Amino acid sequence: MNLHRPRHAEIRHDIEGRIRSGAWPPGHRVPSEHDLMALYGCSRMTVHKALSGMAAAGLIVRKRRSGSFVASPATEETVLAINDIEAEIAATGRAYGYALLGRRAKAASAGEAERLGVAAGARVLALEALHSADGEPFVFERRLINLAVVPDAEHESFADGASGGWLLRRVPWTEAEHAIRAVAASPEAASRLAIRRAAPCLMVERRTWQSGAPVTFVQLLYPGDRHQLVGRFGPGSARGGEPPTVIPDRA
Repeated sequence: MNLHRPRHAEIRHDIEGRIRSGAWPPGHRVPSEHDLMALYGCSRMTVHKALSGMAAAGLIVRKRRSGSFVASPATEETVLAINDIEAEIAATGRAYGYALLGRRAKAASAGEAERLGVAAGARVLALEALHSADGEPFVFERRLINLAVVPDAEHESFADGASGGWLLRRVPWTEAEHAIRAVAASPEAASRLAIRRAAPCLMVERRTWQSGAPVTFVQLLYPGDRHQLVGRFGPGSARGGEPPTVIPDRA
């Protein structure tokens, strides 16, 4: 139990964990308010506040007289899918490779604090890693993890596995934001990705939150001549159905 978290937030955190883990898939009926009151030993107002917050975040759908149900993913609101890079590469039939280039638990600088959305000096874990496909650099990753929200990360070396997949499996996120732009490769990025300096790259910056608290900021740098941003759309909405995905450009 987190003694610094309101009771309704604890209940929300627990239920969101079941949803994010897949234990409660889309369409699963959430226990009634009465059952949740008994389960958590709290008032109906507390349960109602937890469920209302999840409904507002689009995690559950509340139907009058029917109850609450786990919502289907709202892909039309997703700018870019949050995927495990290892799984993305494996789906193309190529061998995945990973190398941890840097790891440091530290007090966040002013710039890092601004990117992550925490106070300057907050404890963070700063990571750098390179993901490869069949031995060819695929994406250069820089990541900041908020240790106040994910304290277990400080005890993980991430030498044998990427932090992104670990976070997806261990930390349920409730909100995400993507920024995507074209940039020129810095000398360091060019060296990591085995491309020329100032070569065009696709940069994806992502922030995730858990019930309003910042979880992680990650910057993913893809070689521009090897990747493209692809999305499939339908006429039903302005944003369409399937979220855009960064894929290798085999043209």
